[in-house]
Amino acid sequence: MSTAPNTFMPASRRQPAGRKSQQRVKEILAAGREVFSEKGYTRATTAEIAQRLSISEATVFSYFRGKRELCARVIGDWYDESIGAIEAGLPRDGTVRQQFAFIVRMHLRLMLESGTGICELVLSEGRTRHHELSEALTEMQRRYTAPLMRVLARGQECGQIRRDMPLRLLRSLIFGPMEHVLWDATLANRRTDIDATAEKLADVLWNALQPPNIELAALAQFSQDVGEAMRRLERERSPRKAGAPSSLHD
Repeated sequence: MSTAPNTFMPASRRQPAGRKSQQRVKEILAAGREVFSEKGYTRATTAEIAQRLSISEATVFSYFRGKRELCARVIGDWYDESIGAIEAGLPRDGTVRQQFAFIVRMHLRLMLESGTGICELVLSEGRTRHHELSEALTEMQRRYTAPLMRVLARGQECGQIRRDMPLRLLRSLIFGPMEHVLWDATLANRRTDIDATAEKLADVLWNALQPPNIELAALAQFSQDVGEAMRRLERERSPRKAGAPSSLHD
């Protein structure tokens, strides 16, 4: 379960206590997402954000300390929405492979479905460490990758994912190539077939996650499963043999 939105985000300049103030903050954040996505952090201005809402720039500053805090809040909201979408859609009864493919597909979809603007913003400004909200955003990133870490751990437990590498390195092995795909789409500013790209990428990454001797591991697991099934069947048959009626010829 994801925590409440912006749990880790520090207080803004003015806390929106009333309904009208809360609505104003939502409007500023929505306009901020539009402007930051269209122009990036450097070229975006709080003046333009205010202009789109027909309010003064001073009103924006009454709720946010400045452009960087507003941008961090926009990214934080995106993380909250994305975390909720992944956790709600993850197939709980699916196989490790199915869950893994879902996360890869959702990551690309969340980043690219609304255009490359929000993708570039999250990949660049979402990872800066030179402002007061970097710690909060780092925690958001940790929460965002938590579902993948659980799937990888489950895969290691059942022998479907290699155990000779720690989970944090496997996470980098997965997100690294995905980030290259995202940057390629962002820099080229072209439409990407998200589902087709995700399917191919999931296949490549899944093969990289396999144990070195996957065939032998699968054969050993099959042999173990058969042995356990035979022993269970023997245990089920033994009581019936012991309690069976004697033959008339005995």
